[in-house]
Amino acid sequence: MRIASERQVPMNSHARIAVIGVGNDFRRDDGIGWAVVSRLRERAGHGPPPNGMELTVNDGDPGRLIGLWEDVDLAIVVDAAHAHPGRPGRVHRIELDGEELRQPGQTSSHGLGLGEAVELSRTLGRLPTRLVVFAVEGQDHTLGTGLTEPVAEVVEPLAQRIEQEIIQYRNAAAHPPDSRRE
Repeated sequence: MRIASERQVPMNSHARIAVIGVGNDFRRDDGIGWAVVSRLRERAGHGPPPNGMELTVNDGDPGRLIGLWEDVDLAIVVDAAHAHPGRPGRVHRIELDGEELRQPGQTSSHGLGLGEAVELSRTLGRLPTRLVVFAVEGQDHTLGTGLTEPVAEVVEPLAQRIEQEIIQYRNAAAHPPDSRRE
């Protein structure tokens, strides 16, 4: 994975980072989160992810999600979404900054959505320091394997975008703005 480069990521960056693919690999486009995490693992090669980073998948259970992002500095979640009107393959980037995660016109493809996990986590005081969600509009959530073409086309670009998000976060954490500047 390119994020392990010393040139791009300072070695003194000890931020805990979790990339969580949410979904169900047996419900077609609902497997987008799992596909992106799988692609990130491939990009990392045969070695483990960079120190302090976890690449995991989850079925969307709120309790397990909270456990995965608890005590994490940066959590990036990839999940399938329904939007009305929808455009399969369109990616929405949503960053939690004290507001509710739910966006009008979008819902998770799971019965209990990511928004409920966030709100429960907020209530319990177990939110990550920063939470970024990439919600990908799906086309087909019926039983079966394999992503539809418009959703499959975003796997590689989204993996690259997540790597860049991590690089930017680690660089910002390693070089905080000088508060003494005026």
